[in-house]
Amino acid sequence: MSKTSSMGRGMMAILAVGARHAQGYDGGTVADVAADLDKDRSQVSRSLKGALQEGFLARRDQRKYSLGWTILTDAQLVAEQRLKTDGLTALEGLASETNEACFLGVLSGNSTVTIGEQVPASANLVGSWLGRPYPAYCSDAGQALLWDAPDEEVRKIFESVEFVKHGPNTPSSVEDFLARLNDARVRGYSIVDEEAEPGLYSLAAPIRDFKGEVAAALQIVGPKSRIEPHRETYAVALHSWQEWLESMVGGRLQ
Repeated sequence: MSKTSSMGRGMMAILAVGARHAQGYDGGTVADVAADLDKDRSQVSRSLKGALQEGFLARRDQRKYSLGWTILTDAQLVAEQRLKTDGLTALEGLASETNEACFLGVLSGNSTVTIGEQVPASANLVGSWLGRPYPAYCSDAGQALLWDAPDEEVRKIFESVEFVKHGPNTPSSVEDFLARLNDARVRGYSIVDEEAEPGLYSLAAPIRDFKGEVAAALQIVGPKSRIEPHRETYAVALHSWQEWLESMVGGRLQ
């Protein structure tokens, strides 16, 4: 009984340190964690020292505890696996609600790459996008994947990119892309309106992992004539599955 209780206290201490990271703090002291948990400092100190010995926590100085590489690496692997498995569930659910093609994309340099797709027969899309890169400045996932990136980081990503026109509304420059990205942030989801190719329209939302970082983008893609009239309804479905998938990869408390 005491061993289980001790393990439980240790996990609570580790989660409390992780929560401080998520809030933007560089770990925390014994006093910080004890206050967060409303627990006795000596008890919390023992739990933190035990987690430190097991490699789950690290100490950057003599006072602050932070998450160790072991637990961060394990959590990263779990999050990546969840994106593949639970991502498929999210795609199936979103495609079922919208009857449109739905995709999960990740960022690779200045391109986006599809890692998951669900295409209903009614979507009438030919071929698979799995593993295929596309320029991030005009792809269906680009804005969502760069959702949290500072402007200077976006400029750096696209500094050597020629903004080739793929559709009638393709962004003409990085500043044009940034203006559209800022509009998307205000809206709560991105709209790519004939930027990737003529007649193609999409909605996308970022998926954050346990580190609070954008790990993927969830997308609804199809003909503008079909999707634009239902944009608001589809946006609600997109947001719902965004929340669900983030809860699965640790980006949102369940």
